[in-house]
Amino acid sequence: MENEIICHADNIQQLRSGLSDNAPQIQRDLYDFLSDWFSESPYITVHTSGSTGTPKEFTVRKEQMMQSAILTCSFLQLKKGDTALLCMPLQYIAGKMVVVRALVAGLNLILRTPSGHPLADVDVPLRFTAMIPLQVFNTLQVPEERERLCRTEIVIVGGGAINKELEDEIHQLPNEIYSTYGMTETLSHIALRKLNGPDASSAYTPFSSVKLCLSPEKTLVIQAPLVCDDTLVTNDLAEIHPDGTFTILGRKDNTINTGGIKVQIESIEETLRSIISVTFAITAIPHPGLGEAIVLLVEKTTDADSLPDRIAPLLPKYQQPKYIRQVDAIPLTGSGKTDRKACRLLAAKLI
Repeated sequence: MENEIICHADNIQQLRSGLSDNAPQIQRDLYDFLSDWFSESPYITVHTSGSTGTPKEFTVRKEQMMQSAILTCSFLQLKKGDTALLCMPLQYIAGKMVVVRALVAGLNLILRTPSGHPLADVDVPLRFTAMIPLQVFNTLQVPEERERLCRTEIVIVGGGAINKELEDEIHQLPNEIYSTYGMTETLSHIALRKLNGPDASSAYTPFSSVKLCLSPEKTLVIQAPLVCDDTLVTNDLAEIHPDGTFTILGRKDNTINTGGIKVQIESIEETLRSIISVTFAITAIPHPGLGEAIVLLVEKTTDADSLPDRIAPLLPKYQQPKYIRQVDAIPLTGSGKTDRKACRLLAAKLI
């Protein structure tokens, strides 16, 4: 049943009749979403992932979700009869929007329970799928899955940062792969950047209906009237280029002020990925002299004692962790992102 293709509203009854007590959860979640979608209410309830704070619940208009789907399908030239893979949790906007795109554009939709290896048993040729970076990384480690990914014509990657090593590997792939920029409040992405091919870029291209500017704190301000009623002031530090594209520098709330110098968590983590093979996170604790002291939390590894010597040549002194602590696991949010608030609390307990 999990391989069944869902493509039209009529499939709700078909899906209902196929729901047994042991039906896959993804099928149950899809039925619940479709029932909600085709209800008389013009609204859908969505939830943020909580990656930047307490998860929030709010309602959005179905019309806005359809507009978002139209923007993406038009940009990527998705058309009726194309086959798409749903391998994202339907609890969050990314998964919901895969379904809405299928409904709006008439795509055939293949279901897979969200996992780290979404292409493990997908033999059907795919035109489109959406994944998180971890799914792409895992897929590239298995030759058969890598080949299936290469045969997928269009892949969008969102929900987390793509580190340099993964981006370098994606750059060699033959299909079309994009990084997305957006959030729950913008009903998935409002901009994309190509990760491979001759038009690969480090900057995001917003949809034509989206207007951008910077706040006094240099964070991105988004006006996307087709998908969001209000102007959205983000916490993302950004640079807007003369051609209208933009680059994300990091999050304002991921800035550490240590000794009067502001450093960006994302920048330090990106550098350290070249020498740390296990999961880790940069955070900070209050410090009487520095204001904030940089802390490296790293999942238990056999070579932790050598980390200070290996870090020293990579980072200037003011960016080097003052404390390094091994932990059983790095705190994560429900959507698999680093839980920054929990990391700060954990570091404070350990030091």
